[in-house]
Amino acid sequence: MTYLILILLAISIFFNIYFLRSRSKKKNDIIYMEKKLQKITSDKTDEKLMLYTSDKQIQSLLIQINSLLEHNQKTVADFHGVERSMRKMLSNVSHDLKTPLTVILGYIEIILNDKTISPVKMNSLLQTINLKTVEVLDLISRFFELVKIESEDSNYENSKIDLNEVCRKVILEYYEILTTKEFEVSVQIPEESTYVWGNIEAIERILNNLISNSINYGAEGKMIGLKLTSLDDCAYIEVSDKGKGISEHDKDRVFERLYTMEDSRNKLYQGSGIGLTITKRLVEQMNGTISVKSIPFQQTTFTIQLKRLSF
Repeated sequence: MTYLILILLAISIFFNIYFLRSRSKKKNDIIYMEKKLQKITSDKTDEKLMLYTSDKQIQSLLIQINSLLEHNQKTVADFHGVERSMRKMLSNVSHDLKTPLTVILGYIEIILNDKTISPVKMNSLLQTINLKTVEVLDLISRFFELVKIESEDSNYENSKIDLNEVCRKVILEYYEILTTKEFEVSVQIPEESTYVWGNIEAIERILNNLISNSINYGAEGKMIGLKLTSLDDCAYIEVSDKGKGISEHDKDRVFERLYTMEDSRNKLYQGSGIGLTITKRLVEQMNGTISVKSIPFQQTTFTIQLKRLSF
């Protein structure tokens, strides 16, 4: 009986020591985690909590904390990315507004101060002022259009749309300018109608932006193509040209908010880069995607993919 009591006492002492050490280890682990978290947040680093422990509760807590840290770090990175983009956007728009406004003010000063100016010269200056004023208004309009789209404040109503008819209508609007510029035009639109659920105004805006871009920046290739195809439950619209194209370096960023590049195709509106950004946002609002493939002076193709209706 005495031996049994001694054994039970020894077991009790062992477990007390074990639990005390376990509690001490857990306390030390928690203190380490607290100090490490303080350092990560104060230094704003991308570190994670690295701690070896066999304690299941501590392991679970570490997983959750690291998940929160990763989410927070991504949120901060996204915020800084948007902040940089906004600064660049304001810089681009300010520059693009300053140039025509400087011309307008300069010509107005000439008109006000030069009392010997001839009617012919006066008319020429007024025409230039009018042109530059329209450019400013157009840029401001498109800037606010982008802001409205990105704030999801646009009131586009969706309906069943015949893409064949929209493609024919838009390309015909460019008939005179393409003929005047002696472009080779390749139009491939099937006889059977292809329907999608979307907004007809948005699709027309998308096509106008892409075709205008090809005319302006693919002019050296003297060719423009418009192709409509469908496969399974998707419809595809391709706008192509054989101009100077887009480099591999710029291709992945050409749709970014107001991203501009040297000698850029994305400078559709006086270097602001608004055109392709608006195009991408409009496509995404219809749950579609847009991509680009480019081999300079061989073929540059923008492809829009939309969900096709089966009826």
